[in-house]
Amino acid sequence: MAFLPLVVILLAGIGLAVQPPTNALLAKASGSVLLAALVSFVVGTGVLAILYLAIDRTPPAALKGAPTAAWLGGFYGAGFVAAMAYGAPRLGLATALTIAIASQLAAALALDHFGALGLRVDPLTPIKLAGAALVIGGVLLVRRG
Repeated sequence: MAFLPLVVILLAGIGLAVQPPTNALLAKASGSVLLAALVSFVVGTGVLAILYLAIDRTPPAALKGAPTAAWLGGFYGAGFVAAMAYGAPRLGLATALTIAIASQLAAALALDHFGALGLRVDPLTPIKLAGAALVIGGVLLVRRG
């Protein structure tokens, strides 16, 4: 396994853990989960725009041939950010994240199994099901604890 992608994903995971309570602070200050999520996306868009202009000059016209499903990532991201800003203070961050991780894993296993959305086919196996069961068990233990 390549080291750099591993480090990038580990850092992204830390960011995902810190993002919900950060957005929840915005929601509490403003009284609006949706405003907090919007601010999160505006700040993120600004950061991405700066990085794009500084590092990657791919012309926007390159997106012309993208399939319809490819445009939905922001929709899912907005839903996740708003849901976590709402749910984390009510359920607790660990519970909210373990539920999110379990649902992400279940969806990922299905997407991989069918090779959906351009992924390579990676069949579901008993070992993968056992791993998913352990994650779901972890959700229950975290929730109970």
